[in-house]
Amino acid sequence: MNGPPIPPAACSDACGHAGVRAVLFDFGGVLAEEGFREGLRAIARRFGLDPEAFARSAADAVYETGYVTGRGAEADFWAALRGRWGIPGRDSDLSGEILSRFVLRPWMLDWVRAVRRRGLAAVLLSDQTDWLERLDAAAGFGREFDRVFNSYRMGKGKRDASLFDDVAAELGRAPHRLLFVDDDAGNVGRARSRGWHAHLYRDRPGFEAVMRGIGVSLPARG
Repeated sequence: MNGPPIPPAACSDACGHAGVRAVLFDFGGVLAEEGFREGLRAIARRFGLDPEAFARSAADAVYETGYVTGRGAEADFWAALRGRWGIPGRDSDLSGEILSRFVLRPWMLDWVRAVRRRGLAAVLLSDQTDWLERLDAAAGFGREFDRVFNSYRMGKGKRDASLFDDVAAELGRAPHRLLFVDDDAGNVGRARSRGWHAHLYRDRPGFEAVMRGIGVSLPARG
């Protein structure tokens, strides 16, 4: 997490039909391509494993080892997967398969900027490890946001619905003033259970329709 609570948004009541004052973006699968899942599938295929089963196992391992909440290390995560699946390879090489697939979506960054131009807060909310910080150091996407919340630094992930209470409190916003965009149905459901607006990202047209619905639009291209 970084910075103080966000001040009241500098916009009128026309900010959106739901009174949304902040838009929170997931990283993998929304702001960027889903590198975690796709990288794991690639690793599984390389070693002749079931890609879907391996990816599910890794999604559990990143929690069970504490890596995603900052209580464990990258080495713990890969050691757990080696114990379950017998995969070879150096940690750095395996992590590279994942990190290289987190490709930023330039058009999504355009929408992040449009949110801020509209006077709303743009926030990154990610279930990530220190990988997010490595990626940000290389690409600099964090500066596009008013706040960045990373489970690795928060000590809590999106599987715990109370995280959404914590984030709302940190932002100084009532839950119904927040719109969360994530590609994971479970995360979207937990956000909604805490009173947030939430959009399950499936494709660009659906997302852009939601943005227009809260009064955010991209500038006309000349």
